[in-house]
Amino acid sequence: TSLGTLQQRLETQRLAARALQQADDGMTAQLGVLEAFELSWHTLYPGAQQLSCKLSLFALAPIPWQLVTDQLSSSESEEMEEARDLLVELNLLQLVECGVYQFHQLVREYFLAKLEQRSDADEQKQAYCQAVVARGQQIPESPTRELVLQMMPIMPHIAEAATVWNDWLSDKTLVQPFIAMGKFYEGQGAYAEAEPYYSNGLSKLEKRFGDEHPDVAIGLNNLADLYDNQGRYCEAEPLYLQALAMRQKLLGDEHPDVAISLNNLALLYDDQGRYSEAEPLLQQSLAIRQKHFGGDHPAVARSLNNLELL
Repeated sequence: TSLGTLQQRLETQRLAARALQQADDGMTAQLGVLEAFELSWHTLYPGAQQLSCKLSLFALAPIPWQLVTDQLSSSESEEMEEARDLLVELNLLQLVECGVYQFHQLVREYFLAKLEQRSDADEQKQAYCQAVVARGQQIPESPTRELVLQMMPIMPHIAEAATVWNDWLSDKTLVQPFIAMGKFYEGQGAYAEAEPYYSNGLSKLEKRFGDEHPDVAIGLNNLADLYDNQGRYCEAEPLYLQALAMRQKLLGDEHPDVAISLNNLALLYDDQGRYSEAEPLLQQSLAIRQKHFGGDHPAVARSLNNLELL
């Protein structure tokens, strides 16, 4: 493209482009850089612009392409692959390794500004959150080393959903990214890294649902578990008691979640040698599980085992 044509395009777009007139808080790009990005933006066809905005939602970290396709149908995936290759060709997106891509910080900031101008911005944020939350639910209580290595590239993007895009998480999934991040670190013994996710997750749950809600009880229980695992018994006990009382009030005395709270509180007492306090709680938890699940169920087996160990 001739220099004169570029200059004409630039002058035409300069006044119209909101991204050039008013940078978002925290945006570090200078106007000249943004103007260059604006010229590149207008060379992209709509599908490539859509992908650029979708990718800007991810954390400033390498992006496994599979996380993108999780949000797409099979027909959309092929179109987005073509758009992805164009972004790489234009040096707007970097190929880090096979199947993994990354934005430069300034490019990501620019495309985030463009995303906010789109009518489907909220829809894209919700789709992002749904995709990464689904990945986070694959993390078990005690992840193996192999799973930790497998999940490590995905964790920054789950953290992004928890910390930046949590307003676009549904009520059903709000707790999930915080649990995923907490379990990921707690399972490795990295308690200091896990605690902020459990603590902040509890705060987000209380802010959205109020002081009494089943998911708030989950948040209390998770934070208490973390304290219990560190031997911080005095901090864990009131949280376990609060979760138990909340579940009994909201769910009834014979709900399986009540059995979980009874069991956790009993194990806390067991760890402290408070055996006479632990035993009736374990017996009550066992009775609830037997009534709810029948005689042959893993939860019943865990209760029997815990009672035997006591």
